[in-house]
Amino acid sequence: MQPTFALYLLGRQPTPVAWEHRWLRWPDFRLPSDRATTADALYEAWARAENDRVEIACGGGKGRTGTALACLAVIDGVPNDQAVAYVRQHYAPRAVETPWQRRFVSRFR
Repeated sequence: MQPTFALYLLGRQPTPVAWEHRWLRWPDFRLPSDRATTADALYEAWARAENDRVEIACGGGKGRTGTALACLAVIDGVPNDQAVAYVRQHYAPRAVETPWQRRFVSRFR
C-alpha cells in the first residue's frame, strides 16, 4: 500500500514518487542539516498520521529513521530520556545508531 505522505531522510534528493512527500537533507550516520525544518516536518508527519498513511524512510531504516521515530515518540508524549529505548523495543533493537543521534533525541522539542 502506498503512503499518502512521506518523509525521506537522505543525504541527497530522492527519486520522484507519486505521493506527497518532504525531503530532509540528512546524511547517513549524521544529523539533519536543518533542525528547525526537521522538527517542522516531524510535527507535520505526526499530525498527518492520524488520518493518513505516513512513511518515514532513510537508506537503511535504522539510524535516521529510528531517530525520527524516537522524536515522534517524544511528540506523542514519551519522555525524551526514554524515547530511544521505546523505539528499540517497538521498532528495531539497533535503531538510533550513533551517540549524536541519541543526543538529538534527548534534546528534541
